[in-house]
Amino acid sequence: QVQLVESGGGSVQDGGTLSLSCAASMSISSFNAMGWYRQAPGKRRELVARISVTGIIDYADSVKGRFTISRSNAENTVSLRMNTLKPEDTAVYYCNGRRGPQGNEVDYWGQGTQVTVSS
Repeated sequence: QVQLVESGGGSVQDGGTLSLSCAASMSISSFNAMGWYRQAPGKRRELVARISVTGIIDYADSVKGRFTISRSNAENTVSLRMNTLKPEDTAVYYCNGRRGPQGNEVDYWGQGTQVTVSS
């Protein structure tokens, strides 16, 4: 059974830094891609950053230059370093893992962790 468990998050001031980590219950090399999404109150869940099994990385335009996604195959973890945080980054952040053949992929989600940035 696939499980993704997030840690980190919390509350910081505008301009602060936080790190999130996601631990998978199985080898992350078995995932086509892993990433972080976020959902603010009243808004749709959106992609923040994603890293493929081949190491290709995508970032949302709103976080480019401030957030860094990384992975550790040895520890089966994916991390998100968030610098220069802004109040608009406030949201619940979810770890995502996508597995399966192209066209029939399955998304797995963590339970979410709250990030709050105050001005």
